[in-house]
Amino acid sequence: MNVVNLGFNNFTGPIPSSIGNLTSLNYLNLRRNQLGGSIPPKIGNLTSLNYLNLRGNQLGGSIPPEIGNLTSLTRLNLRGNQLGGYIPSKIGNLTGLAYLDLRGNQLNGSIPPEIGNLTSLTYLYLQENKLSGCIPSQIGNLKSLIALNLHENRIDCAIPSKIGDLRDLRQLDLSSNNLVGEIPFQLGKLSYLNYLDLHNNSLSGSIPNNLKAVFPDTAFLGNKDLNQFHETQAPKRRSSVIHYMTVFIPLAGISCIVVGSCFLFRCATKTEQPETTEKNGNFLSIWNYDGRIAYEDIIDATEDFDLKYCIGTGGYGSVYRARLPNGKVVALKKLHRLEAEDPSFDKSFRNEVKHLTEIRHRSIIKLHGFCLHRRCMFLVYEYMENGSLLCALRDDIEAVELDWSKRVNLIQDIAYALSYMHHDCVRAIVHRDISSNNILLNSKMQAFVSDFGTARLLGHDSSSNFTANIAGTYGYIAPELAYSLVANEKCDVYSFGVTAMETMMGEHPRDIISILLTSSGEDIMLHKIVDQRLPFPRENSVARSIVLVVSLALACLSANPKSRPTMKQVSEAFLARKSTLAKPFHEISLAQLRYVNRSRLEGESTELHQDRARSKGH
Repeated sequence: MNVVNLGFNNFTGPIPSSIGNLTSLNYLNLRRNQLGGSIPPKIGNLTSLNYLNLRGNQLGGSIPPEIGNLTSLTRLNLRGNQLGGYIPSKIGNLTGLAYLDLRGNQLNGSIPPEIGNLTSLTYLYLQENKLSGCIPSQIGNLKSLIALNLHENRIDCAIPSKIGDLRDLRQLDLSSNNLVGEIPFQLGKLSYLNYLDLHNNSLSGSIPNNLKAVFPDTAFLGNKDLNQFHETQAPKRRSSVIHYMTVFIPLAGISCIVVGSCFLFRCATKTEQPETTEKNGNFLSIWNYDGRIAYEDIIDATEDFDLKYCIGTGGYGSVYRARLPNGKVVALKKLHRLEAEDPSFDKSFRNEVKHLTEIRHRSIIKLHGFCLHRRCMFLVYEYMENGSLLCALRDDIEAVELDWSKRVNLIQDIAYALSYMHHDCVRAIVHRDISSNNILLNSKMQAFVSDFGTARLLGHDSSSNFTANIAGTYGYIAPELAYSLVANEKCDVYSFGVTAMETMMGEHPRDIISILLTSSGEDIMLHKIVDQRLPFPRENSVARSIVLVVSLALACLSANPKSRPTMKQVSEAFLARKSTLAKPFHEISLAQLRYVNRSRLEGESTELHQDRARSKGH
């Protein structure tokens, strides 16, 4: 036996010691059960194991040092149990480990310095434990590390400067500890870092300029001895920015204004609007606001971008909620300061605005206006009351509100939006960062594609692809980008597949994707992996819709880009007649759905076109 996959059941009791007899086992998944007791030391006999997932059980005791015998292990997940005691130093034997997740336990003691031996590690999650002492300087040996999270522990030493050696690091969260001393300037050398959180510690001194310029104040709050505040003279800042700022508010229906470069890239003060313009006018109309009044209203509505109006922060910028004088609520996406001062980011900003002003689709977020200045750059978006799909899926109450029909509908909406971008725009647009965090929900839980900060227009050449730095969110990036920087629409297709599976499962499908890389998925039953917080789909129409979504998602997740369908084929598959299920819903496995191949999609597309032709004939 090589694979044991018993996740998402209701198994109770301890893990039997006899599991140590399965010495040929490569894959062991017992996640999301109700297993108790301790991890048996005989698990150390499974020396062929490369995947071990015990996440989301009720395991107690300590991590047995025998786990250090599993030298073939590449992925270890013990998240969300009740494990206590120290992290065994023998864990340093797992030199091939790429993913280590011990978060959400009761682990104590120090992080062992032997963790520096895990030179293949890309993701290290130790947050929400009771770890104390220091962060070992040996952590600087983990040159492949992309994410490091030690949030909510009791670490009480200084931040080691060796973290600055982690050149590939993108996410660093050391918040809610007892860290002391100054923030090492070496952190500013992490050129790929797009998320930093140091709040709620005891740090002192000044914030290094190269960090202060990139990350928002929220990353440093709660350090009482840290000199964290920037210039606070709001009137001075406002008058300076107003003098140079550029504001453009596109007006739907007046295309000449939308595409006019004088409005996009030059000063918008030449609109010859009277200074007596009433401030309760319609914000969407360019004639009712001159640049100065629009800007002042935005500053007043956010109290000069006070943190209490901030509703989200990312690597690209912070998002604020603002109510304008006419009562309209908008979302303001304000760029981080370094980006506002960098000409290359200035170009990206203009590029994003250009894309958005040219796009007209009901499932793509609307842009109302923008302000462009070397010290202040922000976009004014339509406000989405229910935030991101990611947050909705993480919240048990909102997840239940997002029932099967709503989930299927929002996946359809995403598919239609991407099909429009890829196939119906004058030149194809690749989003490059489709993820559940960039899908926003309105008050009716309808989906809207957002954040075109990394979008690039494709030319009309035969290859229809481009080369650029890797952009996107880990877990959603197409696998071919690991060895090639050439991206095209099929990268969006892959990201759509991940997001669609996540929506059906209620969580990221990384474990499912890993399983499908090593097996057919014959043992993975569909009804076991879909979101257990929702009722079992009793109606045939609902069950058929779920099957269709998962089938399409699995086709989009093909490792070979050429085997993935186009988004046009995906969107047309939603419109085609749904076939009757060959088996009851509870008997369907992923293996049966996995090979929804190109010919089937093309067949559905052909059938749809024939139906349309017949309807036109009548």
